[in-house]
Amino acid sequence: MDQENVIKYPLATEKSIRLMESENKLVFVVDKRATKTEIKQAVEKTFNTKVVAVNTLNSIKGRKQAYITFAKDVAAIDIATNLGIM
Repeated sequence: MDQENVIKYPLATEKSIRLMESENKLVFVVDKRATKTEIKQAVEKTFNTKVVAVNTLNSIKGRKQAYITFAKDVAAIDIATNLGIM
């Protein structure tokens, strides 16, 4: 799968903002066929950061959401600011 097509867009919900502040995580809607490894590689390449973990969730609305945990030295809020979420 092409890395450009893995990440669709970031989610900016109350829960995702809370996770960003408390657990250094960002939530993205990703391609349904993407694996955790592909998602991790795409995020690391796109944002030039270190990803610690990727958890995925297939939502009721038919979307696949990826919960990305960043390394301690990378602030998720900084990435969100660059994306225009914050």
